[in-house]
Amino acid sequence: MGVAGGTPLWGSAAAAWAAVRGPVFAPAPDGVVEAYALGGGGSWAVATAVALACGGLWTGAMLTREIVRARRQWQRRHAELRLRAPLLPGEEPDGDRLVVVEGDRPDAWWLPGPEPRLVITTAALRRLEERQVDAVVAHEQGHARARHHWLLHCSAALAGGFPRVPVFAAFQDEMHRLVELAADDTASRRHGRLTIALALVGLNEDRGVFGPCPTPEGHVPQRVDRLLAPPRRLSPARRLWLTACAALVPAVPVLVAFVPALRALGRS
Repeated sequence: MGVAGGTPLWGSAAAAWAAVRGPVFAPAPDGVVEAYALGGGGSWAVATAVALACGGLWTGAMLTREIVRARRQWQRRHAELRLRAPLLPGEEPDGDRLVVVEGDRPDAWWLPGPEPRLVITTAALRRLEERQVDAVVAHEQGHARARHHWLLHCSAALAGGFPRVPVFAAFQDEMHRLVELAADDTASRRHGRLTIALALVGLNEDRGVFGPCPTPEGHVPQRVDRLLAPPRRLSPARRLWLTACAALVPAVPVLVAFVPALRALGRS
């Protein structure tokens, strides 16, 4: 039933391509025009088109669900924050305002939403030195400026929408690790790598992350080790090679698109 339903989709694509193929390739030899012919396709082509369309629709639905869920979570957490740290009489909401809340556990986080907030607990202020607090604030501001929460929500949508595909679960974990590393680098450029490392230890030493048992924050020791290790510097030759590869990446789709034409010209 799904394959039969995809026949009009594939036929419409073939008809549309036939309409524009002539004007696009008018100056080209006949062999080049025929190389880009898009026929009715077999059952495998119809099945592929239907699978891709369904995959795209499902991905869009999962992204929409994740956005709705995230907004509800933001609203709930903002309501809780207003109860814990209400605005003073005459005080206007300010997205750059640092909100201090009572808490027995050292912690700091960025709360996105219509009125974003940077929150830190009193336990964190008691434990960390002033420069370490500044480093933590810079770390969270790095998350905010780069909109890391959207990257995390997109990876969560893919992992939740395709639970039987292990690569999406691994992608979600890796995305969480990479955004933390990026925020560490942002803060270290201003406050130094050692300061960030000491702040991470101060915030997480009571959570058992540095022990032998695995924890949800198991990436924290790796981040500390990375910050304490000397930064790796690429050699000029390697930087040149990476730059050349990055410059060639946009050309790959163009080369792939021209392969049929080049083959047709080679046979003529």
